[in-house]
Amino acid sequence: MTDLNTANTDYLMYIDGEFCEASEGGRFESVNPATGLAWATAPAATEEDVDRAVRAAHRALREGPWPAMTATQRGKLLFRLADLMEEHSELLGSVETTDSGKLAVETRGQSAYVAEYYRYYGGLADKIQGATLPMDKPDLHVYTLREPIGVVAGVVPWNAEMLLTGTKAAPALAAGNTVVIKSSEHAPAPVLEFARLVEEAGFPPGVFNLVTGFGEPCGRALTSHPLVSRVSFTGGTEAARHVVANTANNFAHLSLELGGKSPILIFDDADLEGAVNGAVAGNFGASGQSCVAGSRVFVQSGIYADFIDAVVQRAEQVRIGDPLEADTQMGPLATQAQRDRAEEVVAESVAQGATLHTGGGRPPGLEAGWYFQPTLLGCPDQSIRSTQVELFAPVMSALKFETEEEGIALANDTVFGLGAGVFTENLARAHRVAAAVHSGIVWINTYRAISPISPFGGYGQSGYGREAGLDVIQEFTRTKAVWVNTSSAPMANPFVMR
Repeated sequence: MTDLNTANTDYLMYIDGEFCEASEGGRFESVNPATGLAWATAPAATEEDVDRAVRAAHRALREGPWPAMTATQRGKLLFRLADLMEEHSELLGSVETTDSGKLAVETRGQSAYVAEYYRYYGGLADKIQGATLPMDKPDLHVYTLREPIGVVAGVVPWNAEMLLTGTKAAPALAAGNTVVIKSSEHAPAPVLEFARLVEEAGFPPGVFNLVTGFGEPCGRALTSHPLVSRVSFTGGTEAARHVVANTANNFAHLSLELGGKSPILIFDDADLEGAVNGAVAGNFGASGQSCVAGSRVFVQSGIYADFIDAVVQRAEQVRIGDPLEADTQMGPLATQAQRDRAEEVVAESVAQGATLHTGGGRPPGLEAGWYFQPTLLGCPDQSIRSTQVELFAPVMSALKFETEEEGIALANDTVFGLGAGVFTENLARAHRVAAAVHSGIVWINTYRAISPISPFGGYGQSGYGREAGLDVIQEFTRTKAVWVNTSSAPMANPFVMR
């Protein structure tokens, strides 16, 4: 495994059980967001490299030890991989922090927790069942089999690579598929470290493959490859449109987990401390770099002023700094472009009439790296730009509402629908609002909780399909119907009508 004391780490891709360079020898730098300096390099995969990875996965699906394994044996491999992830969680987390800027206290814990996804689906590997059908025709016994769907292509973003690799690879492997993962060009190192654990766990060559590179040609070649049967994509809406077009070439099954502008509804009767904690977690946790960031916060008028004061106080106490330090509460943004865009949108929103209560720029004393202050904007309505665009930055837009009906209408006034939060002590209201809000996930009196047991996915431009949960493993299989003639008589002559 990697020694983080090394000045520069030259990573290799993982194809067909071997760590390798790109076919044309190209490499790109990965930059540490805390310093703004390159700390590692990775291969820039070509279309030829992607083809080699997909063909290796296709070959492993049809030949060798993987298709001969029982489902129970596959599950045991996933359990072994989970154990290794826990064993190396501190290193995995440190690499992810260095590469993406996320807090080490979060990434180390998350790396250990992601092991539960591999355990959950490892346990489901030998629970995938067919059925016997009660037929309407005599002497015919019909049953169904659930078989692997084929080669699965997983495209993961930089903001939660270990987690999102797990939500794709774990159910795919449990169901008997083979996998090709494309890691983000902004932070490829964590999954490259993970590939070492896949090899150590004993997965046969070609079962898990990892390519690194850019959307063109790497992402396009992977998602349009004729031997890919399923694509699982997590990323932005614009990139997703290209992926949808690419799968028109191979008719691959497709699931999309995209972004959002998730609403948090806070009612007058909410526990104010808990509501503030939820809004802070949903906006400033992970420096706002979460697809479920609750960046539109609707506060009922009776407690609006108190909420603003409490968030300002909390925001100005946040300890911003080196994400590898244990006492740091918020690290940098992952790219300079994100920080520049956050500054631009905040400035434009203020020009449109938003009130800047706190934040809005680089923290004093942090000249290197891509840091941005936790920011609170008070917005008169949803014409303000900060309420419309996904920023992936710690920018909270707070809006006032009067009635439950108005709050729901404001929350649903968006093209997105991934997550939502509801804070209220009224149990009946909590259930009413949860049913009325158009989103794939609703948290009540909490926020940003996840589990392999619960499905994750959105409505509208937040994508379609689900990740995690019991049922999703079925989406990585095909149904085959088998018909058996049980009659002792020969099959009837088809040209003799009775």
